[in-house]
Amino acid sequence: MTQDGQPSPRRFTREEYERRLALVRAAMSERGFDVLLVAGAENVHYLSGLDAQSFFVPTALLVTATGSPVLVARAMEGPTVADQTVGCDFAPYSDQEEPAAALPRVLRTVSGRHDRVGVPRDLMALPPTVWDALRAALPDREFGDGAGIVEAVRSIRSAAEVSCIRAAAATSTAGMRAAIAAAAVGASEREVAAEAYRALILAGSEYPGFVPLVRSRQRLMHEHATWTDRRLAKEDALFLELSRCVARYHAPLSRMVYLGSAPSGHERAAQIAQAGLEVIRAALTAGATASEVYQAWQQTMNEELGHRRYRRHHCGYLVGLGFPPSWVGGSRVVGLRPGNDLVLREGMTFHAFSWLLAQPPTDFVLSDTMLVTPDGGEILTNAPRDPIVMAN
Repeated sequence: MTQDGQPSPRRFTREEYERRLALVRAAMSERGFDVLLVAGAENVHYLSGLDAQSFFVPTALLVTATGSPVLVARAMEGPTVADQTVGCDFAPYSDQEEPAAALPRVLRTVSGRHDRVGVPRDLMALPPTVWDALRAALPDREFGDGAGIVEAVRSIRSAAEVSCIRAAAATSTAGMRAAIAAAAVGASEREVAAEAYRALILAGSEYPGFVPLVRSRQRLMHEHATWTDRRLAKEDALFLELSRCVARYHAPLSRMVYLGSAPSGHERAAQIAQAGLEVIRAALTAGATASEVYQAWQQTMNEELGHRRYRRHHCGYLVGLGFPPSWVGGSRVVGLRPGNDLVLREGMTFHAFSWLLAQPPTDFVLSDTMLVTPDGGEILTNAPRDPIVMAN
């Protein structure tokens, strides 16, 4: 219950959180850690349920081999912590205390001398000042790199998590269809983004990790830029990428809209992109590696284009739980890319894409969220995959 006696908005059961904690503790033990300092919005949320725009200041969860994890966060977040979190103790710090002092103070109470403490050294969420303060204040603890422990556990979705991603996918589709309908000669990128956002929010979306990405032909290669006041013109091309967010879970997709008329070669470009996406779908089987999926896609591109010159750094990445500034789930992008030996597991979800940009026959983009199964990827998002031409 919340503090005013209303039902809690939590999406997951206590048993789900206990399952997650047990898996993380098992991974800690394998790495030889007595304590794990969990940082990063997605990781803290995954184990505690904390869901607020408060991760711009250091926030961490201290997980020990037994007992309740301890959430170290700003004192003013107390009411939110009380309403949202599951199975955690709260150790607040005031605005008069530096986070770099608060974390060592709390860590001293939950750990013993000579304990081995795992600290994720690869996350932007843990400033160097905090890392330096931990080592200086607790010289009798042994600190080791705890990177990737929680991320590896949460990369495999439970049935409850997959349910959230399916719900996100349904509304991502609705948002994409609204954006496509708003794309018209004379409309601005801003107006298209507004209609997409409106459809997402009214259909139940929380604030997503990325805002809708809306950009027209002059900025197609600006891969993480979004809308301006530019108005769409005849023979324009419009890139759209967006996702709904359900319980912090995402299911993105991307499409391209041609305005007025389609460029020469658009049908062939669509065939190539569709062939690539189908190869990714077929390759997303439990037991395959991320590199093998990429190689299957790249081989298809080579064959369809008739040359080997077109390259992209990857053809998809793990997606799901996410807070701003992304929906990839933290500081790392775990991609379907060359050399990545990640073994795919049933329950992983990927944003898989097959794009042609700055490459004949013409620009065309296509992506969907897919769930790894024993028999290949299950496509969760759904919007037109054939060329979209808005003649008005």
